[in-house]
Amino acid sequence: MTGITKRGLLGTTTALAAAAILPARRAAAQDMPAHERQLYEAAQREGELTWYTGQLQAEPSEAVGRAFTERYPGVRCNVVRTTSQVAFQRLSQDARARVAQCDVFSSTDYSHFTFLKREGRLMAYKPENAAGMVKAARDAADSDGHFQVTYLALYMLARRTDRLSEAEAPKSWRELTDAKWRDKMAVGHPGFSGAIGNWAIMMKAMYGEGFFREFERNKPQIGRSAGDPVTTLNAGERIVGVGIPSAATLFSISRGNPLALIYPTDGTLLVPAPSAAIANAPKPNAAKLFMEFACGPAYSRAVREFSAESLRPEVPPPQGSRPLDEIKTITPTPAQVQNEMTEVKELWRDIFGV
Repeated sequence: MTGITKRGLLGTTTALAAAAILPARRAAAQDMPAHERQLYEAAQREGELTWYTGQLQAEPSEAVGRAFTERYPGVRCNVVRTTSQVAFQRLSQDARARVAQCDVFSSTDYSHFTFLKREGRLMAYKPENAAGMVKAARDAADSDGHFQVTYLALYMLARRTDRLSEAEAPKSWRELTDAKWRDKMAVGHPGFSGAIGNWAIMMKAMYGEGFFREFERNKPQIGRSAGDPVTTLNAGERIVGVGIPSAATLFSISRGNPLALIYPTDGTLLVPAPSAAIANAPKPNAAKLFMEFACGPAYSRAVREFSAESLRPEVPPPQGSRPLDEIKTITPTPAQVQNEMTEVKELWRDIFGV
């Protein structure tokens, strides 16, 4: 009888694992249109990609990474989730160090992409799957194909339902300057969150710098991410969330937390949030494949589980959200974001001291 050596056992195990993976790859490839299948074959030789993202919270970001690898077995998505501003700072540090680590970059700050495009740091790649996205996502994409909107984020108000009734709650952004909300609100920070930067631009445009001075007198608890107030409200530390993401709030509600969304009468903030493949991406084919994935129905199905808005007409909106065409929305123009983001960050630090 022939003995079984450790080396032989390891070799057999490796062979069995490879044999198990191959049918999964073949099955996945059969479900893909030709342009995806071609990229998938090239991406398998690269084996992975790294995604810097500030668009989603940690749990849905990791879920997107898993969904990508499930659709494309053998290509791992390394998720690096931070706030949008921190993700951009990390990308900038890589560039200064002449290190290429990021393959795909996603942010809620549109100005990041206009700057990176101007600097020649984005790959000119227009995903074919983008043609099947909802009109709002198609319209907000770069006309030259350097970045594509992969997230339509809604930011609004929220309340603790066990401590604040619907009748008593603020109905508009303007009401947040009322002294009765002193020590009762939580908000993110425009220096870390692109979404809160967009919100600050709109508040300044609508109500002037005086809005922030009055808002500051009410001593809101200031976090970093736009999603931080969800955690603060869940902990019972504050009862009103400001500039709070609908997706994270709806997901928290689905977990049994006593929260409710408030659609401001002066407009819910709608932020088109782009993604782009980086020009010097270490894994360029995997980067292109991820962009196709982010524009396709599998991505919208994955983020819908966390109450994010669907970007595909064949994937329904998340449970508990209002249809976009029923909501009054406000959105800064790309020029406003590009020209005013730095100014509102400085204004915020001057007024709030953080």
